[in-house]
Amino acid sequence: GSSSGAPAAAAASTSAAAAGAPAESGSGSAADAAAAAVAGSTADGAASATTKKEKIRYKYPLSAIHILKAHGMSSLESHLIDGGFAINAQRAAQGMPTAVESSGDGQPVKIAMLDMNLQRHRMAMGVQVIVKDPAEIENIKKREMDITKERIHKIIDAGARVVLTTKGVDDLCMKYFVEAGVIAARRCNKDDLKRLAKATGGKVVTTMADMEGNETFDADCLGTCDAVREERIGDGEMIYAYGCGGGGASTIVLRGANEYMLDEMDRALHDSLCVVKRMLESNTLVPGGGCVEAALSVYLEEFATTLESREQLAIQEFADALLVIPKTLAVNAAKDSSELVAKLRAHHAKSQRDDCDDDTLKHTGLDLINGEIRDNLSAGVVEPAISKIKSLRFATEAAITILRIDDRITLNPAAQ
Repeated sequence: GSSSGAPAAAAASTSAAAAGAPAESGSGSAADAAAAAVAGSTADGAASATTKKEKIRYKYPLSAIHILKAHGMSSLESHLIDGGFAINAQRAAQGMPTAVESSGDGQPVKIAMLDMNLQRHRMAMGVQVIVKDPAEIENIKKREMDITKERIHKIIDAGARVVLTTKGVDDLCMKYFVEAGVIAARRCNKDDLKRLAKATGGKVVTTMADMEGNETFDADCLGTCDAVREERIGDGEMIYAYGCGGGGASTIVLRGANEYMLDEMDRALHDSLCVVKRMLESNTLVPGGGCVEAALSVYLEEFATTLESREQLAIQEFADALLVIPKTLAVNAAKDSSELVAKLRAHHAKSQRDDCDDDTLKHTGLDLINGEIRDNLSAGVVEPAISKIKSLRFATEAAITILRIDDRITLNPAAQ
């Protein structure tokens, strides 16, 4: 068993290298980078030291795309709010405005995002106050209300026209917000607020205490956007922020008949976004529809004939195993897998000959709608190369692990 593990690993490394080959034909970024490096070294030939440019890796965080699910209407009514953000919350009081727009002098709408209670101040547990004059009780209550009022006014004076909090907002605080014409929303999701803070360039504030022991509200923690509106979506209202001033963030609002349909759409959309993210981060792609597997199978069968040892058997089996992918694709589409895979192998065998002058043959894959083969690169059926390489590596490692098992112990079935 262990003797065939090494050739399988060799075949896996060969397959990984071959899987990368079609990708370079799809994107010329590697060739361009090499040409630029050569040009740079020629220009700086007189210099004694050469500087190497580090490869910049770009990140595309999926968390920047906020997916919001709302019941009602058709799934075709799902829409993207480009450069905007939607949060599943509504105004805390009916007296608040339904929309806040940026002022005429170009001042943006400022949003305060809080992770604390906006309720009447109460003394902490365990504090005892001994009062000799009953009038002092009224003064204590008045002071508690004043502390709350000062806290609210500090937030409003900092420039906030929209206040969103993860905790509660009581009637006393709502009164001050309504008087100031500020939109306030309570019980917001904390993760949504963090995303909104990133989108608007603000911060989620957990406390107003400063280093001196006083309470202040830093205006730098406010996020900015062009407009905030409360809009009716389905059965409830949602707060939309348009023209966010921070990093790129967008919201996709999914519509559907019920919770199960929305969850299924969310999962499908997440898979699609992951594919796009991998593609953008790796910057390498390969044609899909069984193209890579067929090309590798033909290449490895040819390579196996150059070996004169038992390793030839392992590589031939590896080549045959790769054809499972195009065969399964054809069977799942209710097509004749034997005929389609035979045509696919013939095209790839022709493309790998030295006398082949048709460069598009190596991009041949399955067209499962019409039950034929086509140039999948020009048809736009592609996959991230890194996913293909990783799946081949993991499958090979699993096969090697199984082949290393020499003995198997089975227990006798229990007597009836």
